[in-house]
Amino acid sequence: MKTKRIVIIGAGFGGLRAAQKLAGADMQVTLIDRRNYHLFQPLLYQVATAGLSADEIAYPLRAIFRAQKNLEFLLAEVSGVDFEAKTVLTDRGLQPYDALIIAAGAAVNFFGNASLERNALTLKDVGDAVALRNHVLGMFELASNEMDPERRRALLTFVVVGGGPTGVESAGAFAELIRLVLGKDYPRMNIEDVRVILLEAAGRLLNGFPEKLQQNARQSLEKKHVEVRLETKVGGYDGSLLTLADGTTIPARTLLWSAGVRVAGLMDRLGIEQARLGRAVVTPELHLANHAEVYVIGDAAYLEDRGTALPMMAPVAVQQADVAVRNILAGEAGQKQQAFVYRDPGSLATIGRNAAVARIGRWQFTGFMAWMVWLVIHLVGLIGFRNRLIVLINWAWDYFFYDRAVRLITKE
Repeated sequence: MKTKRIVIIGAGFGGLRAAQKLAGADMQVTLIDRRNYHLFQPLLYQVATAGLSADEIAYPLRAIFRAQKNLEFLLAEVSGVDFEAKTVLTDRGLQPYDALIIAAGAAVNFFGNASLERNALTLKDVGDAVALRNHVLGMFELASNEMDPERRRALLTFVVVGGGPTGVESAGAFAELIRLVLGKDYPRMNIEDVRVILLEAAGRLLNGFPEKLQQNARQSLEKKHVEVRLETKVGGYDGSLLTLADGTTIPARTLLWSAGVRVAGLMDRLGIEQARLGRAVVTPELHLANHAEVYVIGDAAYLEDRGTALPMMAPVAVQQADVAVRNILAGEAGQKQQAFVYRDPGSLATIGRNAAVARIGRWQFTGFMAWMVWLVIHLVGLIGFRNRLIVLINWAWDYFFYDRAVRLITKE
């Protein structure tokens, strides 16, 4: 019998896990991604705030799978899938499959606001993080030579939109970078001119966290001089002036948009049934209803748990990858496939030095204890001993000496 061909689209948390789980299987696995590295996205904001360098949170895919003999990596852009011919269409040619796992991930969602799409900064990839770091440091350089006080204040106003984990962590990190590090780099600058503003359209931060942790997160941010504004919607942004939905304006040269995601654009081109945010509707076994050999996992998959859509988070993607692989192997063995059941490992968000919120099972932590839990879990999540060691050293250096390691303005 011929060897079965398994194609995996996307090398994020779900795709990477699926590929690793297929090690040793009597199948030929092809992993396709437009990047040649796996990115640990939860720490992107630390690259943007000069705490880490990009190569410390990314790892080459070919190095990860060097010892996996049944896997081939293809650096390519996927343009579509021919379900009838069982072929993935890429800019490097056609890739036939017997089973397909789509782990295409998510993209930034501007909700149709063209001005934000043109002018806001985002944080989804390494390039975004480096560009944001360059921009923030560049604003301080411009402000240090700006004589007009109004223009200087606009240069030193940093707005973060979105009260989820990315927004909360970014706002806290920017506040610490500015007050603990850049304040020393620019001793003649009045640090009181600097504003970090966090905007959230809902009435609370960290939706999905227990109320106690939401309140603690807000208090921690405000202690770090972050202006938190709830029930505040953005109307538009032209790169210099932020206009809120109620007509209020804020002069600001920096706006980080972290208020929404949707599935990657590939999913819109497949001609499959889609739910909210463009996510593909899948069966409980994680495959498409009309194509039992095609599995969709992670951010790209829509599946409900007790009437609520599963969150677009790494733990969901990893658990779904395990089930998808088990179901592919079960199908080959003529066994019954299993339905996916999500096991919630908890939620974490850090606000900065000694400040975080964590929910693990029925236990809730705040402050230093939650911060230590966050540090350990994220350190373990990195790939490669070298990356873990360097990140640990950088964190320790920052903690004891109040110094960020990568305050470089580089060409993109």
